[in-house]
Parts: sequence; structure tokens; C-alpha cells
Amino acid sequence: MENTWLDPEAQIRLGVFVGVFALMALWEVLAPRRQPITGRRKRWPSNLGIVVLNTLLLRLLFPLTAGGLAMLAQRHQWGVLHHIALPVWAQLAVAFALLDLAIYLQHRLFHIVPVFWCLHRMHHADTEFDLTNGLRFHPLEIVLSMAFKFVLIVAIGAPALAVLMFEVVLNATSIFNHGNVVLHLGLDRRLRWILVTPDMHRVHHSVYRQETDSNFGFNLPWWDRLFGTYRAQPQDGHTRMQIGLPIFRNQKWLRLDRMLLQPWAHPEPDKD
Repeated sequence: MENTWLDPEAQIRLGVFVGVFALMALWEVLAPRRQPITGRRKRWPSNLGIVVLNTLLLRLLFPLTAGGLAMLAQRHQWGVLHHIALPVWAQLAVAFALLDLAIYLQHRLFHIVPVFWCLHRMHHADTEFDLTNGLRFHPLEIVLSMAFKFVLIVAIGAPALAVLMFEVVLNATSIFNHGNVVLHLGLDRRLRWILVTPDMHRVHHSVYRQETDSNFGFNLPWWDRLFGTYRAQPQDGHTRMQIGLPIFRNQKWLRLDRMLLQPWAHPEPDKD
């Protein structure tokens, strides 16, 4: 699969991205979970600008898409699943689950290892929580994550369809579970057994480090429950909890140029 702007994988991912983004943006306007303090005009240009920058960087550095690599691995029979006799549906399910588990473990690693945390904290530095937070990642983190994902795809022998499904679902759920939207509490309780919900993931963006280091999942919520990192609710409640990091409270850190410098910045808490 050639890495062009018009390949089928790119078309599918772009179509789902635009559709989910539009629906979530409308939902946030009609039924916001929290009343924002900082408006979209100050935040969205930088949060969306980083998406454009990251997309261009990945296209520049990686000659294949994730799906293209999976097809190449399948052609050469690279990876474990190509040497195990499983029905197609089982291969898809196993590959999807393993990829999701790996992303969960990678996310935890980016919180534990100081040099990785310096990159990842840009994702947490926003003082508001809405759908654009799900797109806000430092370019260096994006490159490392893609390299890790490529290694996983080859090692697992993930079918190209499973990779495409995972990429599409990951993009969609990242927008969904960062949404500043009202979800009926009863539905939320049931839904978070099979999918990470906005209320579940919002805890992860708390200013309190013990809450930041919880609810790492993006797609499946099972890994947090299995590995003891699940936290049901924030201690201050969803409408009163403070979002972000203590050292990046000043609104100047919402600018794109400042966001890119955050891995190397060391401002004092609540003073800069």
C-alpha cells in the first residue's frame, strides 16, 4: 500500500475522523459536561495545529502506513499470528486486543519514565478537557509511538484489516473519551465495562498526580481494571475538578510554539 494522501486507508481514517469530530463538537455545544473557562479560540488553533504538524511529520518519516506495513508482513509471513492456525475472526480479535494492551502499557511507560513523561506531559498541560485533547500530542511522542506500533505490528503478525480497524477505532475513541459531553450516569456505568468513557478518562487529566496516573486506557477499559490502575471518580467531582498540570497554568503555554517547548520547560508551579 503506497503512502499517499489518497490511499484507501487514509480515506477511511480521514472520513471517520471528520465524522466523529463533527458529532462530538456538536455534542459538546448542545450538552457540555463542564463549563469551560478558557474558550476554544485560545485553545483550538494550537491543538488542531499540532495535528497538522504531526500528520505531515509522520508522512515524511514513515514510507508506509501501518496498514501497508501489515500487508508487507503478511506477504513475508512475519510475526507470530502468521504461524498459528486461527480462524480469521480470532486473528482479528487477538491482534486488536494485543495492540490495545500494548498501547495501554506504552501509555503507562510514558508516565513512569522521566524522559518520556517530559514529552507526554504536553498532552496533559491543557487546562480544559474537550475533544481536541485527544489529538494533542508532542511530535516526538508521536514519532516514538509510531515506531513502537510498527514493531508491534510485525512482531504480532497483525492482519492488515485488524490494523486498519484498530487505527480507526483508536482515533475515534480518543476523540470520544476526551469529549466534554454529558452521558447519562447509568449508561456511563454500563458502557465503561466495554469502552473508555469521557467521565472515566477525564480522571486521567486531573491536576492531582495520583489521578493522572490512573485510567490509562483509550479503547478497552479492561486493562486498567486488570492491572489495578482503574479509578472510578475524581476526588473533587467532575464539575469541580481541576484539569491540567500545576506547572503549566499560565495561558501562554496554550500557544503552539510554547507547547512544542514544554518537554524542556521547568516553570514553577502556579507562578509562571
